[in-house]
Amino acid sequence: MTSASAPERIWTAALVIIGDEILSGRTQDKNVVQVAAWLNVQGIRLAEVRVVADRTEAIVEAVSTLRARNDYLFTTGGIGPTHDDITVDAIAEALGVPVIEHAEARAILDRYYVERGGVTPARARMARTPEGASLIANRVSGAPGIRVGNIFIMAGVPHITAGMLDALTGTLEGGRPVVSGTIGCWVGESEVADLLRTAEKTHEGVAIGSYPFFREGRTGANFVVRSPDPDQVETCLNDLTAALEAQGHDVVPGGI
Repeated sequence: MTSASAPERIWTAALVIIGDEILSGRTQDKNVVQVAAWLNVQGIRLAEVRVVADRTEAIVEAVSTLRARNDYLFTTGGIGPTHDDITVDAIAEALGVPVIEHAEARAILDRYYVERGGVTPARARMARTPEGASLIANRVSGAPGIRVGNIFIMAGVPHITAGMLDALTGTLEGGRPVVSGTIGCWVGESEVADLLRTAEKTHEGVAIGSYPFFREGRTGANFVVRSPDPDQVETCLNDLTAALEAQGHDVVPGGI
């Protein structure tokens, strides 16, 4: 149990999205949302996201930096069978370990491709891992993901990524999931900035996000209150509602 004087441990993760196709706009990334949502359920906060090109030096720099300042690092993309899938090699370089053919991964590929033309040299590339790695099950397309230290190397295809996340569910240490509540108000964000700042300061452990919009010819904003403690969220929403109403604003529970 956390003592009253000790702040609650916050577990964080970073995500590195690897691929020229993302940076060029040819492919729209869908993994940030699903990784963030999955992490939240595990009690882990996605603290930062970086998109990098298919260049070894870019991947090495991102992995080295982000794995050091977060509890976990996830990567998506660049682990397929083609020559430009260099994620495994780059992460091995960042860790200072060699790349090996993982015996268990090769056995998985052999079984998966036995009636699909066999394991070609290109397909065999998907059995390569940094030395010392373990595997993340892939029930969708055979080729496993990879875990090495606090790094989780996953496919870039969203439905395959989703399957790998499912295989990891419940295996990572984290804190309490963050819960949230929303209210909306037809008011300019700048008009209530001080009020929001005060509300956040007076409710320890709560974060308030403000999301302005222009709709129906009017300016409004939705305010999202987040905390690992549902009671704190409810208390803050009630106090924030009362403060907005005291200034003469109509508040819409659940947002506008």
